[in-house]
Amino acid sequence: MTDHLHNPKLNEHSASNAEKDPANWVSGNEPITGAQASYLATLCEEAGVELPTGDLTKADASRQIDEMKAELGRE
Repeated sequence: MTDHLHNPKLNEHSASNAEKDPANWVSGNEPITGAQASYLATLCEEAGVELPTGDLTKADASRQIDEMKAELGRE
């Protein structure tokens, strides 16, 4: 079989891959995911800063991850 399935992620301007503001996420108010918590902990450790305390939402975690990545030059 030589037919290949079309991968929409490879589209240059795929709407499904658009970066969305966490404030506009439908699930943004849900609790932080395990993957987000783990990645945020890793970034904080690398930056030598304390892990944020309190209950973070998915949107809060995403913003903090973006800030930490920028501080570490990982954008």
